[in-house]
Amino acid sequence: MPLDYLTQIAQTPAPTFHEEARASLIEGLWRNLGHAPERDEVGNVLLRLGPPAGTQAGKALLLAAHLDTVFGPETDVTVREEAGRLVGPGVGDNSASLAVLSAFLRDLDVRRLARPLWLAANVGEEGLGDLRGAKALLARHAPQLSAFVAVDGYLGVAVTKAVGVRRYRVIFSGQGGHSWGDQAPSALHGLGLAITALYALPLPPSPRTTLNVGVASGGNSVNSIAGSAELLLDLRSLDPGLLGNLDAQARYAVQGAARQAGVHVRLEQVGDRPGGDLQSEKLLKLARQATSPLGIDLKTAASSTDANAAAPHGVPSLALGVYRGGNAHREDEWVQPSSLSVGLGVLQRFVRGYMQARD
Repeated sequence: MPLDYLTQIAQTPAPTFHEEARASLIEGLWRNLGHAPERDEVGNVLLRLGPPAGTQAGKALLLAAHLDTVFGPETDVTVREEAGRLVGPGVGDNSASLAVLSAFLRDLDVRRLARPLWLAANVGEEGLGDLRGAKALLARHAPQLSAFVAVDGYLGVAVTKAVGVRRYRVIFSGQGGHSWGDQAPSALHGLGLAITALYALPLPPSPRTTLNVGVASGGNSVNSIAGSAELLLDLRSLDPGLLGNLDAQARYAVQGAARQAGVHVRLEQVGDRPGGDLQSEKLLKLARQATSPLGIDLKTAASSTDANAAAPHGVPSLALGVYRGGNAHREDEWVQPSSLSVGLGVLQRFVRGYMQARD
């Protein structure tokens, strides 16, 4: 059962950029199943099964579940049972998917693989990780791949549209000084003007395009003129052109706010998740065939997942959910234990369908 792996995975911390302990756990689990995974230069765990990619058997299907969570190293990641649910930080996203993927490997008869099948536990999906692991996998292996499937999200949902994302750290700086004795401009004044200007930007209602200032900070005391301040800005759109326009408008608004306040500003791009066409039609058909015997009405969604990384390479991709749960990115996240076996069955049928399909 996937449940055999879940608690062990979820209780192994894996903050973004610090996934080493969980990567070692997954690598060990897969080795104990008789396989020989490898670790690449960014920390991804990769296992190649079946015929070699590029032979007459064709290119590989890559199933990837991300290792990292949104929680810092100080978070207590103990998993507890409450009213028939498993509850804990990151128990679903993406520990449950890693557990299902590991159970899939445990039950897999590699001798029956007609085509190459690769499994990955990748780093850097969350937050400022910027799809670092998936991008590295695609940059190195795209010519050998026929499809990329991110095993991530809730059962009954397939992400077929990639939301493009641009992220900036915006840093304001000035001379600073004493709140009474000096007359220097305040970096926090520039930050405040910038936030006001950003939220005044018109956003097209369709396709969906969003702007968010998620973090803002600065200054060091109530009686000091702030010498520094910064914010984190998140821009998203389903349309790459609209995202580019919003990006330019946002940078112009920030620079104008800094000039108005009389402070300096520096923009550091800390995220660039590609959007665009995932070419997911054939994969979606396989996903529907895998879920329909269970009476699951598979819904499609637009989101930003590891599947985004495949878009620039023209590799067909989607994200497929394999568990039921809720409260993702909260410390009281929960998973319905019985759903993991259902998700495992979906993943098994999906791969069988892929192996039997003709391109």
